[in-house]
Amino acid sequence: MTASTTRRTTAARSRIAAVGAIAVAGALILTGCGDQTEKKGSGDATKSNSAPLFSALPKKIQDAGVIKVGTDAAYAPMEFTEGGKIVGVDPDIAEALGKQLGVKFEFTSGSFDGLITSIYSGRQDVIMSSVTDNEKRQKGLDDEGKQIGKGIDFVDYFSSGVSLLVKKGNPQNIKSLDDLCGKTVAVQRGTIYEDTFKAQATKCGDKKLTIEAFDTDAEAQTRVKAGGAVADLNDFPVAAYIAKTSGGGNDFEVGGAQADVGLFGIGVSKENTQLRDALKQALDAIIKDGSYAKVLEKWNVKDSAVQSATVNAGK
Repeated sequence: MTASTTRRTTAARSRIAAVGAIAVAGALILTGCGDQTEKKGSGDATKSNSAPLFSALPKKIQDAGVIKVGTDAAYAPMEFTEGGKIVGVDPDIAEALGKQLGVKFEFTSGSFDGLITSIYSGRQDVIMSSVTDNEKRQKGLDDEGKQIGKGIDFVDYFSSGVSLLVKKGNPQNIKSLDDLCGKTVAVQRGTIYEDTFKAQATKCGDKKLTIEAFDTDAEAQTRVKAGGAVADLNDFPVAAYIAKTSGGGNDFEVGGAQADVGLFGIGVSKENTQLRDALKQALDAIIKDGSYAKVLEKWNVKDSAVQSATVNAGK
């Protein structure tokens, strides 16, 4: 497979719902730690916070006691809603980071393609939603290289390749992107995966590849399950999770091998280098103390571990 690296948009960013279909918007959960008895926002609270990296945070976040996180909580096992709460790999990593930083990570779910703009507007402090770190996002460019924003920085915390998700039994024998020529595929709009399919459509030439884009990955999955499309494209951990859980494992399977491993990053404003650097220090700390590995093991994604925190390492 010659796919471009992992999930999410070029203008903004992707994910799925557990059991193949939960569309989530506006869900909220508080994750992270710190001393729950402290009253954030007071000078006394700031002085008394004993978390190892609390002092590394910007004063504004120290006073608030919260890092506001934008996500698209429909992308199990990375982030999804269960029992009214946002759960998954990313919230659990954020909780571990919160213990180092002494603040809570407050997740709010919305559409993937609006995540990066939520940083530009200041509505969110960071985004953490399996967002692929690449140079276009770092520079604020669209597919054609047009400037559409300031760009953002990424603290890279997870590695993943991409895989095709096909109907159980793989009736069309889809093993690679080249097998899609002349067929119809479904994908979440605004994601890296849509870009991958567009590139493949150009490669297919006269043997047309038809792309149907949907607001959520859950809708794309439904289209594949119904037989209206032969494949969806997702990060490998996500595709494997869907194949295992949707319909008791009877709806989908992964077609072909994982390809094009890339990096997911926590997105931060380029103007907030202090927060970026604090997050990088916290990530290195949880890698060192083993709490990072425990999260990945819990969700059966330990092969996606990074060995150390990096900034803007995606290409």
